[in-house]
Amino acid sequence: MMAPSIQRADIQHAYDLIGRHVRVTPTLEVSDGDFGVGAPLVFKLELLQHAGSFKTRGAFANLLTRDIPAVGVVAASGGNHGVAVAYASKQLGVPATIFVPGTASPSKIDRIRAYGATLKIEGDWYADALAASEAWAQTSGALVIHAFDQRETLLGQATVGLELDHQAPNLDTVLVAVGGGGLIGGVASWYAGATRVVGVEPVDAPTLTRALAEGRPVDAPMGSIAADSLAPRRVGRLMFPIAQAHVSEVVLVTDAAIRQAQQALWDQVRVVAEPGGAAALAALLSRAYVPQRHERVGVVVCGGNISGLQLSATG
Repeated sequence: MMAPSIQRADIQHAYDLIGRHVRVTPTLEVSDGDFGVGAPLVFKLELLQHAGSFKTRGAFANLLTRDIPAVGVVAASGGNHGVAVAYASKQLGVPATIFVPGTASPSKIDRIRAYGATLKIEGDWYADALAASEAWAQTSGALVIHAFDQRETLLGQATVGLELDHQAPNLDTVLVAVGGGGLIGGVASWYAGATRVVGVEPVDAPTLTRALAEGRPVDAPMGSIAADSLAPRRVGRLMFPIAQAHVSEVVLVTDAAIRQAQQALWDQVRVVAEPGGAAALAALLSRAYVPQRHERVGVVVCGGNISGLQLSATG
């Protein structure tokens, strides 16, 4: 596979387009002793983005660069992409229909409805919702906004890397959670080997790990506490060659490690992250990724669509 042509100039152009619609999310630097990992950390707090995750960037990139039919747009999502498309569509006055599986969390379903989108629940997994959304797009004529396997989506998510690079220009490594691969594909496109990019995915949803082992995107298990954000059936075909070229390695973390990371974020810095949002930190706390002494590590906290009740269950 050949990597799609996503250059820094393309990412900067996307950022210029979406900039007035998205937040410049803050970074938080902590010393090497705060989380006991032996290295200073820089958290990119993308959970503070509009609609609670990085997905809002990709949603706006699609809506602002493509021709939208009168019937509007359709998206399939484990949760966060649907919330983001619903939010962006409301802001721009575009009708949106969102398909989610039964595994989507109640908090995300509630937010999709609150933003005024038409919600449809189909099947048990993201792949089921995706198939239903594609069938509906064929009959309705709505424009499909894919959660990760689309150039515009990758360009939007890549602006996380652009921002982090400007905010913390001396990072040695950036840890990024992996689901379908839109975020890590975008971030890796921005850094393009200049900074190590390490993927983190659940043991029970090893989509990129399986793909790299097979040399192509293949089906993988779809379990994990983070199933509503990190468990599509396989990674995107567009991001895969980017990962081959620019992702240094991928590590796996358990659900227990993800819960520990959620709790640590709350205990240490009062950040409330959803399971997928805490996965990157889980790699450090579980020693799935062990930094060198004084290595400067960026950690993308990519989502925060979680209720207080869900957080209390992690303790």
